[in-house]
Amino acid sequence: VQLQASGGGSVQDGASLRLSCAASGRGSNGIYKGAWFRQAPGKEREFVADIAWNGRNPYYADSVKGRFTISRDGAKNAVDLQMNSLKPEDTATYYCAIRSGSHTPWIWGQGTLVTVSS
Repeated sequence: VQLQASGGGSVQDGASLRLSCAASGRGSNGIYKGAWFRQAPGKEREFVADIAWNGRNPYYADSVKGRFTISRDGAKNAVDLQMNSLKPEDTATYYCAIRSGSHTPWIWGQGTLVTVSS
């Protein structure tokens, strides 16, 4: 499976961005769950949100709950992350990931940089 992420950029405090991650290639029809993680400079990668590939059961980190929305785009075979009310502490490289089962390893896409300035 190949993952292509897009949508990062530089915005002001309080702005919105939408990230998208499209899955393609062998195995892209057998995905169990999609997710977004992020890694800020000097910090470890952290979980942001995930969702079942059928679009059910979105789950969020407390730090983004109520501001970010994860969703599935069936037409694009993608997992999206709508980020509203962005804060400087959301600045990070965002990575999408998918897995084919509940205990299988995450497959990672390339990162996309989100910078939020005050």
